[in-house]
Amino acid sequence: MEKHILITVGRQFGSGGKPVGDALSQKLGIPIYDKELITEAARQSGYSQEFFMRSDEKKRSFFLANLFGGNNYSRNMIGDAELFRIQSETIRSIAEKGSAIFVGRASDYVLRDMRPLNVFICANMESRIKFVCERDGVTPDEAVSIIDKRDRDRARYYDFFTQKHWGIASNYDICINRSTLGTDKTADLIIEYGKMRGLI
Repeated sequence: MEKHILITVGRQFGSGGKPVGDALSQKLGIPIYDKELITEAARQSGYSQEFFMRSDEKKRSFFLANLFGGNNYSRNMIGDAELFRIQSETIRSIAEKGSAIFVGRASDYVLRDMRPLNVFICANMESRIKFVCERDGVTPDEAVSIIDKRDRDRARYYDFFTQKHWGIASNYDICINRSTLGTDKTADLIIEYGKMRGLI
């Protein structure tokens, strides 16, 4: 019987956590879900995909009317808790069907009773700035501002819904500085560790 592998990847912004997840996906031959979760959550809930994109890993609320377009200005709102519930149900539904890698979105907490391998990827600030500059075409100063804001957003989102603290080593099975090993070897180390734990 094929092993049911679940891996969650938390990451500092600009640390290269998504590329590490992609490497894990290729090496293990299992699907990875990042932005794909937004599309699936929108499909299952019937809400606008644009709404999920704007709300991604941020704690806030939006007027639905503004996102469905047209001149419908009803005051129906979808709150943070409802958004988190919809996305969590999507993550669990995917995880129940087979092996998968989930990037961010408090997936370690969402799958806490399903025995996932919980990984957190960090990187040196110099490496993160370079990564963001090259990917987004911004200056180093702009990159620092983006990194600070996105990390704050992720921390607020994670801390609020999990009652834990984002990025704290004790929340995860393994924390790795990608700057030290690079993407490929970081993925290899995660796989080796997962096999030692019997989770891969």
